[in-house]
Amino acid sequence: DDDIIAADKPSGMLSVPGSTSAVSLLNWLSDRYGEVHSCHRLDMDTSGIMIFARNLRAKTYLELQFAAHEIRKTYRARLVSGPKPFRLPRRGTIALPLSPDWYDRPRQMVDFENGKQAVTDWELISVLPDGTAYVKFHPLTGRTHQLRVHAAHPLGLGRPILGDRLYGGGSGRLCLHSAVLEFYHPKTGAKMHFESEPGF
Repeated sequence: DDDIIAADKPSGMLSVPGSTSAVSLLNWLSDRYGEVHSCHRLDMDTSGIMIFARNLRAKTYLELQFAAHEIRKTYRARLVSGPKPFRLPRRGTIALPLSPDWYDRPRQMVDFENGKQAVTDWELISVLPDGTAYVKFHPLTGRTHQLRVHAAHPLGLGRPILGDRLYGGGSGRLCLHSAVLEFYHPKTGAKMHFESEPGF
């Protein structure tokens, strides 16, 4: 509409312009709709729903919702198989503080001394015959690589996201998808709900 654009970003596309000449989703939308502003980001290899503002007033309103953690985000992921069956509780909360790994950028690491709070609610959806598992993630904070580290770390789920080259999930597509985004419309105040199915 005149205030927002909801878009489904493909895996492998930048959210916003980077250091290369690769076309970002923001570039693509701006070419078609004129004035467009980013309000949040997804990693290049993460797919799924993003929200963009079409004017500065809407951008400010949406960014305030992100800052106040009022925007509800649900991610779908597929985790690698492990040596033991996935018999963890079907849902839980992971709270592992994160900081940059200065010796191995762009990796992030669990850092109980200097890390910033990172909290994720999770739910096991199903386990496939090959041992891989589908999960839902609800990040309550928005740290870089939060879901990827919380999935892979032994104090988290102990299973990397499938296709996560940085954290041990092997090659191929990163199986992490922004599936649901809920927020309040910047003009009407109506609750908005956008949903997208992952392609993995």
